Formats: sequence, C-alpha cells, structure tokens
Amino acid sequence: MKRLAVFCGSHNGVSDVYRDGAIELGKELAKRDITLVYGGASVGIMGVLADTVLKEGGQVIGVIPRVLEEREISHSHLTELYTVDTMHERKAKMAELADGFITLPGGPGTMEEFFEVFTWAQIGLHQKPCGLLNINHYYDLLISMFDHMMGQGFLQEKNRSIITVDSNASALIDKFQTYKASPIKTY
Repeated sequence: MKRLAVFCGSHNGVSDVYRDGAIELGKELAKRDITLVYGGASVGIMGVLADTVLKEGGQVIGVIPRVLEEREISHSHLTELYTVDTMHERKAKMAELADGFITLPGGPGTMEEFFEVFTWAQIGLHQKPCGLLNINHYYDLLISMFDHMMGQGFLQEKNRSIITVDSNASALIDKFQTYKASPIKTY
C-alpha cells in the first residue's frame, strides 16, 4: 500500500479529539511511508492531517477543485497539488491515485466522498479497502445504520464487509494490509 486517500472535514469539529486523531493518522502514514492523497486544503482537520504528514517527513498529494481553491485555502507546501475543474474530477483523481480510502470525521461532503467509493467497491469499479476511522465514536450511528440496512435487506453482508472500521489509525491500516475485496455485487 503506497498511497491512501483520506476524506475529512475542512473544519476542526467541536473537540480537540478530532484534531488529535488526524495527527495520529498523519504520523502513522509518514512512519509507514504511505503517501497521503487528500482534498488539498490547508484548513480544518484536512490541513492538520497534511501538515502532520509533511512535518513527519512524508509525502502529500492534494486534489482541489477551482471552486474551492480560494475558499478552502489550498495548501501551498504539498509534495504535489492537482487543481481540477469539478468535484467529480476531484474524487476521480483521488480514486485513481489511491490504493485505499480512509474517512475521518467530517460533514456531508466527507460522507458523500465515502459513499461514492463504497458504492464503487460494491459494483466492482475498484477493489480497494474503504475504512472509517471512528474517532470518539463519531461513526457509531452510521455503523448502526449499515446494520439496519442489512437487517432490512438493503445491504448484503458481503458488501457490509467492505467497510473496515477501527478507532485506532495503526490498527485500521493493518486491516487494510490484509483486505480482500468482496465478490462483485450480484442479485
């Protein structure tokens, strides 16, 4: 695993625990010589994550759409920064560059990015791991929703297993190292 895309918020959240989780993940990526691929901003936990990887001697690739370049204040010290025209291009470029996807706490944009790569995995567009770094139980309700989807017949167990969850960055990356993709969705 050489590159991991991380989806996360352009805000810090209400607790320092989210910032600390981003720092923990950033240190782990740099320690393992895994390049960070992320949204390219210098603000929020996106910026904290990128700054940590860079401070620890790691490599960081940002992908930011022009419409957000000024609003999210694109990071000016990255290893590489791609500026794209649309959000669709951003996600496609991140997916192209990454060997897997980790989702930190964030808002609707973070969720949308996670759900897109999760859906792509279900239908076989990629066979890369998709994980939730469940900092401070942030994703507990979402995990319960996935279980509810399974119970109601809207999510197959083999597709539920695509989602790797851990509250520890090192443990989550370890799980990624042994990830085996589910068979392509069939009915």
